Amino acid sequence: MPLSRLILCLTPLLVLAGCSTPRSGPQQPERSETEVKAQIVRLLPATVADRNGWAQDIYTAFDTQKIYPSTENICAVLAVTEQESTYQVDPAVPNMGKIAQDEMLRRAAKVYVPAVVVRTTLQLRSPTGKTYAERLNAARTEKDLSGIFDDFISMVPLGNTLFGGFNPVHTAGPMQVSIEFAQKQARGYPYTVDGTIRREVFTRRGGMYFGIAHLLGYPVNYDQPLYRFADFNAGWYASRNAAFQAAVSRASGKALALDGDLIRYGSLLPGTTELAVRSLGAKLDMRNPSIRSQLEQGGQLDFEDTTVYKRVFALADKAAGKPMPRAILPGIVLKSPKITRNLTTAWFAQRVDERYQRCMKR
Repeated sequence: MPLSRLILCLTPLLVLAGCSTPRSGPQQPERSETEVKAQIVRLLPATVADRNGWAQDIYTAFDTQKIYPSTENICAVLAVTEQESTYQVDPAVPNMGKIAQDEMLRRAAKVYVPAVVVRTTLQLRSPTGKTYAERLNAARTEKDLSGIFDDFISMVPLGNTLFGGFNPVHTAGPMQVSIEFAQKQARGYPYTVDGTIRREVFTRRGGMYFGIAHLLGYPVNYDQPLYRFADFNAGWYASRNAAFQAAVSRASGKALALDGDLIRYGSLLPGTTELAVRSLGAKLDMRNPSIRSQLEQGGQLDFEDTTVYKRVFALADKAAGKPMPRAILPGIVLKSPKITRNLTTAWFAQRVDERYQRCMKR
């Protein structure tokens, strides 16, 4: 085969290899720190300030977590960052104060704390001399809000007892990564923590470190990065699990929400997906306890090696008369106090993918 044809044949495979797993391997050429940072600087939009600082923080995240800094992985990170914050470390949110107070009242109602208690408490004077309500109304960013809230629960009598779980800020930083995720992934964090991991997520270095961990820090068998972008929004393996749900639906004839949740988390009671799989028990030659234990592996790559995964897809492929997809975009409507439009995980993934493709062309 001529060399030119061989290169054309191999190029798609090399691109896909950059999407399939973030870990370094012997087939990947070693790249120097200088080379990687120079490429990041070139790929950043021209309007981004302190490009060398961004490049350093991104490189440190890749290097510390042993994620290979391929062009594909770099562009994936830049695409998500641009979509989530347009490279703002602590982006402003319109009507932040009202959103925060409405969310606090909603959460208080769920645990039967009267709204009058919340409103009265917010009228207390804070150490700055202003009431907490006044400070909340003046808040413009999530960092402002989170800091006010931390002050609030530490200074108000019974603040942590009554309001400890009401902090409305759950994502932060330039990649808008989950603070809960960051707290669980704190081991190995390469910087001296300034107070708490929550506070670190609001910094550029912390936001990029944990955002890159969430985007690339787990192995997948996806054939395109679009599904990683969906997982970033919906949770690890959500695209793989949504495809499994579609296969269950095809094999069982039962309509399912393709949301990537294979079990009812926090409950021993079976959810709709588990019940649908159980209805196939005889065809799968599996009992309910085995089905449950294997569905519980839905947050791992090894789920694809389980009996239930292989046998469900075998039934679905036969029913469809062709191989069913092993990854699809989850059908999830995005819900957040900050979201004012009807958006979905698929919309998010496709928008990020457009940015990714533009970065790859650069």
